[in-house]
Amino acid sequence: MFPDATHPARRRLLLAGAAALLPAPRAHAAAPGDEPFEGDPLRSLAWPAMRREFLGPRARAVFDPRVIVRGPAFAEDPLNVPIAVSVDGLADVERIVVLVDRNPIRKVLDFEPRADATRPAIAFRFKLEQASPVRAAARTGGGLWHVGSTVVESSGGGCTVPGSTRKDGSWARTLGQVSGRLFDAVDGFDAAAARLRLRVMHPMDTGLAAGIPAFYLRELSVLESGGAELLRLATWEPVSENPVFSFDFARRPSGPFRVTGVDNNGNRIEGRL
Repeated sequence: MFPDATHPARRRLLLAGAAALLPAPRAHAAAPGDEPFEGDPLRSLAWPAMRREFLGPRARAVFDPRVIVRGPAFAEDPLNVPIAVSVDGLADVERIVVLVDRNPIRKVLDFEPRADATRPAIAFRFKLEQASPVRAAARTGGGLWHVGSTVVESSGGGCTVPGSTRKDGSWARTLGQVSGRLFDAVDGFDAAAARLRLRVMHPMDTGLAAGIPAFYLRELSVLESGGAELLRLATWEPVSENPVFSFDFARRPSGPFRVTGVDNNGNRIEGRL
């Protein structure tokens, strides 16, 4: 129909056919250190803003395999996702901050080993709203943050539904109760001289479930029998209800232990183990 190749309709058909033979355009892959990922191996667009907000606007951060984050490949229960963090081969770790890229509340906890015997390691459970990178950032004495990451897949919804103690009303009877146990010679996840497993009864409401305001543990400290502080923990809404924390020690600390803390409503936490 269009014997003349210069005819406009003929030219459009020829160009369309040529374009179909060309390879599809490829997305630009940022090299480590390039924007917008800042070297993030998980290539999350959320990471640069998270670094500025939670680690500091001028914070220096590197991704470091010595910061190990372990979690399930898939969160079968998004209200109780187990995470274990350990730092292997880094001296002088002052703080560990745990963050979740795609949670509505991204900061989960801030852990400070306060004694030489307290290892930079913690295990706990948290609420996950959707599949997301989970990060641990460990700050050393020079102010440099070392970041480890993992990805947890999930069907989601962990932050926006009430916990079981809200549903049955039992939270008021157990609020603030503390229990725990010290284990010797722990092997497996990371060898340690002792491990303290600590539970604090609290509903840990995110404030994102209809009609239930935010209500969560804010600070927690564990002290040896002589009064020396072993560790300090700041927690936020995504930590699971009635949280259980595990802490490792290079030597067996002397008990009984004193546990003190406060929630965001000013309720005091006091216990002895």
